[in-house]
Amino acid sequence: MFDMDLPWWEFIVRGLAVYILLLIMVRLSGRRTVGQFTPFDLLVVMLLSESVSNSLSGGDDSLAGGLICAATLVAINSFIALLSSRNQSFEKFIEGSAILIGRDGAFFDKVVRKCRLSEADIEEALREHDCPRTEMKCAFLEADGEITILQKSQ
Repeated sequence: MFDMDLPWWEFIVRGLAVYILLLIMVRLSGRRTVGQFTPFDLLVVMLLSESVSNSLSGGDDSLAGGLICAATLVAINSFIALLSSRNQSFEKFIEGSAILIGRDGAFFDKVVRKCRLSEADIEEALREHDCPRTEMKCAFLEADGEITILQKSQ
């Protein structure tokens, strides 16, 4: 239980590598993956965590190895959060920025398709903001996957 099969530093290297690669994959997969989870998205996240568990531990089932992996992931996450809070360009790289997806009641079809949004997503956002299309000034896909609607001034 306490005897590790691998040296302690290998857990840190493995944790760092898996964290960075998963961060890149999640960023490349698009904003809606990170935002509002559907049951399918949740299942993918759960399976993703299971698929990398051996990459983190290298087959080591010791308590110490698991704790080193967990501590490494928490430390990396804290470090990324610290860097993001102090450097705007790093924050934009890690978290992204809002994308204009519509203006004056019309949505930009190419942008909407590129962002992998459905008509149902757009209609839902309009309903949530209690805004008919004719009253929409601008629509944005936020970095967290939420669609924000700004209404025209009356």
